[in-house]
Amino acid sequence: MQPNATAEIPLSFSFQPPKHLEPFAAPNHDGDLPPGQGLAAYRAKLDLYHLALLREFDELLCLDMLTNVERYWYQIETVKKVLKHFRGRVLLSDEVGLGKTIEAGMLVKEYRLRGLVKKALILVPPALVSQWQGEMREKFGMEFITSDDVDIKRHPEFWGENDWVIASIHTAKNKTNFDLVTQIKYDLVVVDEAHHLKNKTTLAWKLVNALQKKFIFLLTATPVQNDLMELHNLLTLLKPGVLKTEAQFRKEYVARGDVRMPKNRESLKELLREVMIRNTRSLVDVKLPKRFAATITVQPSPLEKELYERITQFTRRQYGESTGLEKMTLNNLLMKAGSCPFALEDSLRNLKERMNGAAGQIDSMLDLLKNVRETEKGKQLLQLVRKNPAKKIVFTNFLRTFDYLAGLFGDAGIPFVEFRSGMTNEQKDAAVEQFRDRTDLLLMTEVGAEGRNLQFCQTMINYDLPWNPMRLEQRIGRIHRIGQTKDVFVFNFCITDSIEEYILYILDKKINMFELVIGEIDSILGNLDGEEEFSDVVLDIWLRSTQKEELHRNIENFAEQILQARAEYQKTKELDEALFEQEFEV
Repeated sequence: MQPNATAEIPLSFSFQPPKHLEPFAAPNHDGDLPPGQGLAAYRAKLDLYHLALLREFDELLCLDMLTNVERYWYQIETVKKVLKHFRGRVLLSDEVGLGKTIEAGMLVKEYRLRGLVKKALILVPPALVSQWQGEMREKFGMEFITSDDVDIKRHPEFWGENDWVIASIHTAKNKTNFDLVTQIKYDLVVVDEAHHLKNKTTLAWKLVNALQKKFIFLLTATPVQNDLMELHNLLTLLKPGVLKTEAQFRKEYVARGDVRMPKNRESLKELLREVMIRNTRSLVDVKLPKRFAATITVQPSPLEKELYERITQFTRRQYGESTGLEKMTLNNLLMKAGSCPFALEDSLRNLKERMNGAAGQIDSMLDLLKNVRETEKGKQLLQLVRKNPAKKIVFTNFLRTFDYLAGLFGDAGIPFVEFRSGMTNEQKDAAVEQFRDRTDLLLMTEVGAEGRNLQFCQTMINYDLPWNPMRLEQRIGRIHRIGQTKDVFVFNFCITDSIEEYILYILDKKINMFELVIGEIDSILGNLDGEEEFSDVVLDIWLRSTQKEELHRNIENFAEQILQARAEYQKTKELDEALFEQEFEV
């Protein structure tokens, strides 16, 4: 039998009740009531405490403490509903693009401010660890240590010594860490992309089930992917028994012959309302204008082409010979080569100091670099900027590229505003104000992809690319978001035969990323097998493919995997829309 709702109120909250309510004694560890206190009286007083909690939750403490967060009414109502009615155990299942991460962050902040959570663990896919850490710091003012920050194998005490942790679920579930993590008592566990817990035979499901937790938030836009039993497995993590045993659930709610369709639909919906919130785009009335993307492929000058080919040969040689250069260093070199030749200089000089044996190769690349005076990409950028009279943002990854473009615009007499790392918040605010009111061009580094909403602009130019599609989407999300009233245009630059050309081929030509709803690329890539990030897979293909035909073949194979993942995501999305409709909105 399920415990009644009142008895589920955690009694260990550090919340201070209103003074007009007299303290009362709770049952002891054996469940016995204090002498002279009947069960009815105890429950009556508990109900009074619960009512006081409800009144307190009508006003959220976190709202005035958020930074660069555009809050929407449905997100605030979702947070209130979790606090009041779900008692910290909920499946947040908003449709893609409505901000489940913001809702979860607001909830973590609110519980922390109220003293209800003092130790929390956030479990996410490997590719999202740093993104979550940045969001929690920049938007919610909360510092988390991550499994990327420390060498877990050498410092297993990491798990117990830190109260606010974001970890890759793959790291937490491995045999080294499983027992360490499950021995710790957490006030709150948050699991992003929780559809990966759909199978209760997996280590991920067993880990989350074994965690000692008072509250738990599961986040997924696609709670059911293939089988209604996946829903049973997810909700068992939230409230064991809410959907009864597997056999009972299957008998009562799964249609015979179709494991994806429910019977006794209304009864199932009533049960789900106890644990699930799913806001839809129709409820929120999100009707974003269209966005259009164009790839501008630039033929480099002979000098630029030779320099890029030398960089590629150098990185492939280092990769093949296992010379000790980290993959991140090789990644950085290729990204800078695709961005702008001048961005390479400092990295090459640093490498020369580290690698005596390769000094000759590096000197020859530096000699080539000295002869570069202008870039073909820069010329085409100037043409595009001059032809486009609308407000526009030019994005770049690297400060040396930023400086080159600033000089380019200055020499051409094109007024522009700078927005870069190292500026104070006041300077950034002033830059946005000037861009909005007086100047039509904003030159921006990657630091600008977070926290600033620029819906008054409708054109974005990616002079170079972040190789992580989610970071590219974050850039676009600065202008293509709620509040944008005009169609959005995105121009992506790359040079011929560069790694960026292949990345854009996959994202634009194969899976039409720029036609997707913001957030969908994340769900699609989450359906890929393996734990490597998109950018790591592409880099590995580039470095190990020494012949052009081999490179084309390997890129096509990877693109087909992503196409299959998109098809699976689309089927799942349609299933969830049919199953849940608009029944679980706030």
